[in-house]
Amino acid sequence: MLTRPAPSALAPPPAISPAQHSLFIDFDGTLVPLIDRPDLVRADDALIDLLGALRNRFGPRLAIVSGRSMDQLDDMIGATIAGLTLAGSHGVEIRHDGHLQHPPRPAGLDAANAEVREFVALHPQLIAETKSQGVAIHYRIAPALEAEVQREAATIALRHGLDLQPGKMMIELRGPGNKGEAIAALMKKPAFIGSLPVMIGDDLTDEPALAVAADLGGFGILVGGDRDTAALYGLADVADVRSWLWAMCA
Repeated sequence: MLTRPAPSALAPPPAISPAQHSLFIDFDGTLVPLIDRPDLVRADDALIDLLGALRNRFGPRLAIVSGRSMDQLDDMIGATIAGLTLAGSHGVEIRHDGHLQHPPRPAGLDAANAEVREFVALHPQLIAETKSQGVAIHYRIAPALEAEVQREAATIALRHGLDLQPGKMMIELRGPGNKGEAIAALMKKPAFIGSLPVMIGDDLTDEPALAVAADLGGFGILVGGDRDTAALYGLADVADVRSWLWAMCA
């Protein structure tokens, strides 16, 4: 349940350490800014340095938990993440300790993807993002189309038995599963046992993970936003997140 106040009222998070905590971090809107073209997102040199420092500090108690597919994360971040635990596609795909959990592509997704692309072709301002476990429609540069996009997405999802996942200026059609379930599963792995989870995220897609972190004795950190949240603490933006994470590497 979302019970916390809006992020403007949230205090900055306290320091954490790998002796006590595991760190789970969203990618878009948390480690990198949201941009009009999500397909052009890449980790910059400063982020690559930060991820390397976090890996040295937290070791196996570090994971990126993203709505992006595993292939997208590999492409956007590169060799830096070779040793990191990843939960992609909203936690449905998990790569940990060299093992990949990759469920079958949802039934109906290929047909839904085709229909989404037909719809987007009628509106050049929209962007369709095909993922291994879903397809998203981004309307960041065409906010006036929000209602139409949501209606069309709901119709396509219903026709093909897919779930709808709203986000910041986007909506995704996908199979079941969420980031909270991924964190709950990872916290049972030997590397994470005995620690308290800390989740950092900015979007509605992160709320299940923020809630699970609190349920397991840790806490969530909400980045920006103006909504009620399961997070206990808040950070203003990507720059604020990076500064706080660098402080945890000392």
